[in-house]
Amino acid sequence: MRADAQRNRDRIVEVARTVFRAQGYDASLDLIAKQAGVGAGTLYRHFPSRDDLIDAVMQSWVDGVNETAEKALAREGGPRDVLLGWFEDYVRLISVHKGGPAKITCAMGDDGSPIRTKCEVLRSAGDRVLDRLRAEGAVREDVSALQVARLVGGVATVADQGELDVAAVRPMLEVVADGLLAPGG
Repeated sequence: MRADAQRNRDRIVEVARTVFRAQGYDASLDLIAKQAGVGAGTLYRHFPSRDDLIDAVMQSWVDGVNETAEKALAREGGPRDVLLGWFEDYVRLISVHKGGPAKITCAMGDDGSPIRTKCEVLRSAGDRVLDRLRAEGAVREDVSALQVARLVGGVATVADQGELDVAAVRPMLEVVADGLLAPGG
């Protein structure tokens, strides 16, 4: 890619990140092009669809997911504390942009989704947390990381749509955590 084309692409992604954070993933692509100082044709040449642009915006997010999972695995406390910490981090990760929780949660497990690889990173991170707790006998064996991601994503979607604060979200996450704990876990 030519240097000027790369600069345009990078600028579009930077502006899209800011616009999506403020207005959600359904924000006007024409507005993003205008604020990036490029024509709509340039935006669509780099990103043929809205989902392609969302995928590019989310790329830097992937690194944060893996770091957050490692932090959860190193967390002190009992299994419930580890779960709740991971769930709160998960909600924060998928709630960076308005509308993000619904977009990500609906794409979770959808092999046809353009953000499938990003969702897979998130599901895999959750799997690592659950696997550690399963090895300790602390969480139910019959629950998959995908199911947990969808449950916690549902809580995050309600919080996003209802503009709920952390204090209102925590009790819902506690219900999910308590449902995952194995008897005696």
